[in-house]
Amino acid sequence: MAPVGSQTRHTGRGMARANVNGIELYYECHGAGPALLLVPGLGADTRLFSGIVGALAAKCRVIVCDPRGGGRSDKPPGPYRIEQMASDTKELLEVLGIECADVVGYSMGGRIALSLALDHPTHVRQLVLAATSARTTPSRILSRRWLALEVLSRIPTPGDRQPRWAWECQRRASAAFDATARLGEITVPTLILHGQHDHITPLALAQELHAAIAGSTLVQVPGGHVSLVTRERRRFADELLTFVAR
Repeated sequence: MAPVGSQTRHTGRGMARANVNGIELYYECHGAGPALLLVPGLGADTRLFSGIVGALAAKCRVIVCDPRGGGRSDKPPGPYRIEQMASDTKELLEVLGIECADVVGYSMGGRIALSLALDHPTHVRQLVLAATSARTTPSRILSRRWLALEVLSRIPTPGDRQPRWAWECQRRASAAFDATARLGEITVPTLILHGQHDHITPLALAQELHAAIAGSTLVQVPGGHVSLVTRERRRFADELLTFVAR
């Protein structure tokens, strides 16, 4: 559990808010064992991983956090930067007294995880990059799925914790990030998980990660951008647990 002090404020069982870089970051802790940090993507929050946390917590100390601008974390005025969000997660680990963790980043969270591994490498024991890439493509594939996501993101829903402007701050930070030239600096064991029919982040970008990160493993799963946390969530959890146990 998090150390009790001025840096944390508990909000419920396993739930708390930590003071990092001048904001409060919401996080949850589940289970015991080796530290496993899960970072969700654009517009998502801790609920993205609700289907796998139970399986992971049986063998790991799982920490799930809402990046700045999302979920129950603070939403300061922008602009945001991926490197800034990575610094937030580094500070969170330090508040929790965790020197080094296995870090899992999904979509935009994968770019946060990449930045954490590049700029704060001593905090990352192993790296998992799920449905993500080191850069975004200059043009989007105008699939019906992508267009639907764009439309839905603009419709406020009851209980929605993320205002449109905060989503836009996250989106711009993600779009501006490009770590392609630095991927050779990553030396920690790296697992790349990606949907074979991902139209949001094309499989070719995952293959680009795999080619540039020495010794990395690429695992392709059926489905698209969210398949790892939906119909392939059991496979996702199994792959994570196998990787962590290495």
